[in-house]
Amino acid sequence: MTRFDDLAAFAAVVRAGSFTRAAAQMGLSPSALSQTVKALESRLDMKLLNRTTRSVSTTEAGERLYQAVGPRFADIEGELQILSELRGKPAGQVRITGTENAISTVVWPKLEPWLPRYPEIQLELSSDNRFVDIVAERFDIGVRLGNDVDKDMIAVRIAPDMRMVVVGAPAYFANRLPPAKPQDLQAHDCIGRRLPTHSGLLSWEFHEGDRSFNVSVSGRLAFNANPLIVAAALGGHGLAWVRHDQVEQHLADGTLVSVLDDWSSTYSGYHLYYATRRSSPALALVVDALRYDTSDTGSG
Repeated sequence: MTRFDDLAAFAAVVRAGSFTRAAAQMGLSPSALSQTVKALESRLDMKLLNRTTRSVSTTEAGERLYQAVGPRFADIEGELQILSELRGKPAGQVRITGTENAISTVVWPKLEPWLPRYPEIQLELSSDNRFVDIVAERFDIGVRLGNDVDKDMIAVRIAPDMRMVVVGAPAYFANRLPPAKPQDLQAHDCIGRRLPTHSGLLSWEFHEGDRSFNVSVSGRLAFNANPLIVAAALGGHGLAWVRHDQVEQHLADGTLVSVLDDWSSTYSGYHLYYATRRSSPALALVVDALRYDTSDTGSG
């Protein structure tokens, strides 16, 4: 079995820049630490450190090894520190930003019953439909659809995949034929959606087999809030392109009817994301509380 104690010792020396300082941090004697690193060099059959009486520096091989293992040991140490701190009472502020829908339908419903267990944790929930730079604006957690999370962030799923549907009220279809294919929407009164990150109205996306395509729609009404779009559709003012979970009850009771179901598009559901693995105990607890349980009931 591969030994890791000598790798940890090597990383500690490089990080401290000194055998003496690293030995003090690890509770070892400098000579014992030196022997451990020498044993690693012997096991790998290569020199990893250049030693002088005044300094320690990595060789080319040593630098490559440190870049590979150093961050991993730092992550492990950080997680162990979090576990140690969890023995006490977790405290502190956790700031979360996400779209209005994500905050109101996923984040808050999960955290509200959780709050009494951790009275020393303070939450700030900010609803914002634009893409927020959580590092620049000092948020601990952001919430977006999985496809929109930057690759350099740590992402955790908090909701099932999201299916989009086109819906209209029976009154809207009283004197109109339902669209038979997405392109037919151009002859219909469609309720537009405007996002702060788009200069124009959002196109509606559809799928046919493995191919996805967008359809530009138009109509008398446009909103930037989902509840208003659903309300306008319920009033018979046009067709709306919305998430299935938003209108599931209306579809069940017949106040809305879905069309073009064979072309429905599905997106990766909401994910929370954060910028560093060395999180606080409070943040770690919030992440665990929001984490999606596959036994949860999805909206389809």
